[in-house]
Amino acid sequence: MSAPELPDGLPSAGCRMPAEWEPHAATWIAWPHNRSDWPGKFASVPWVYGEIVRRILPHEKVRILVNSPAHEAKARRVLERAGALSGDVEFFLVPTNRAWARDFGPIYVHRGQPAPSLVIAGFRFNAWAKYPDFELDCEVSRRIAEATECPFFPVDFRGERFVLEGGSIDVNGRGTLLTTEECLLDRDVQVRNPGAERGDIEGVLKASLGADGVVWLSRGITGDDTHGHVDDLCRFTGPRSIVLCREPDPDDDNHCALEENRERLEGCRLEDGSRPEIAFIPMPSPLFYRGQRLPASYANFYIANGTVLVPTFNDPRDRQALGIIAELFPGRTVVGIHAVDLVWGLGTLHCLTQQEPMGTPPEGRHAAPELPGPGAPTR
Repeated sequence: MSAPELPDGLPSAGCRMPAEWEPHAATWIAWPHNRSDWPGKFASVPWVYGEIVRRILPHEKVRILVNSPAHEAKARRVLERAGALSGDVEFFLVPTNRAWARDFGPIYVHRGQPAPSLVIAGFRFNAWAKYPDFELDCEVSRRIAEATECPFFPVDFRGERFVLEGGSIDVNGRGTLLTTEECLLDRDVQVRNPGAERGDIEGVLKASLGADGVVWLSRGITGDDTHGHVDDLCRFTGPRSIVLCREPDPDDDNHCALEENRERLEGCRLEDGSRPEIAFIPMPSPLFYRGQRLPASYANFYIANGTVLVPTFNDPRDRQALGIIAELFPGRTVVGIHAVDLVWGLGTLHCLTQQEPMGTPPEGRHAAPELPGPGAPTR
């Protein structure tokens, strides 16, 4: 079985990437198996996955990628003991190299012409240009398209598949996209799309995701393994609201970069010309393991139907971050997920999940369901 393939370069007038808070049909995850991603701590990781699935299931279906029937059996045992097999769980035999579904999983867009429908944008994944084994991950989106009979369109730039990870972008569903120069412009080293200038990248994002405007932040946080993914530092929480991590300690390695990003956000405009409402969440205290600073961040939360899952780190600031995020999502239950072991893999909740939107979008090119207004910005 193969997925219907659409012509390259979907017209910008015909597509829109939904915001994460819009209604989901399901959440995709890839069951962990690569012990090298969590050396010395892998044993606890499947149990964190079990808790994540348990928390999502009351609200939506969870679709799980596994490498083999034996791998599925291991996942089922964990989920059963975690009380997470009673809901709507589906397994797909789609092998992966790693478990970071946000970055290699399907990026869905609504295609508005000739009729509203859901399609998968076919970007290339190259393991952040850091790991040699990514041949399975690179095929995940296409294989999911085939398994679910969802149309798939390759996103090319100058005859090559455009490299993009899901964690490098965040959208408000209305036409504005957040990213960082460190990541997509590769300002230190060309590791994704050599030769692509800012205008080229914006053109690809507009044609494939419906991004009418791109907000370029500067750098990501210390310890990040992805060259500055935006989902570790800054996220949309509504069509006009954004939350940004902030580190007030001038001696902390994250202070300068986050302050520069704050200045850029305060000067940016959304697709309609308005300024965003900006709230702030703290960074957790620096977290180290084996002498390495880890990219612990409360911004790596995942928005599911009815709930928001937030990574926590046994830190006094956990409660403060949970409270701020709860104010920003008043219609959802906010749940903390212990992520101290998980972050040793250099990612947490948002990095390992990928949403599948409902198949029929709201009426109108940039129409998106309104949430209750965000809480008052915290400065």
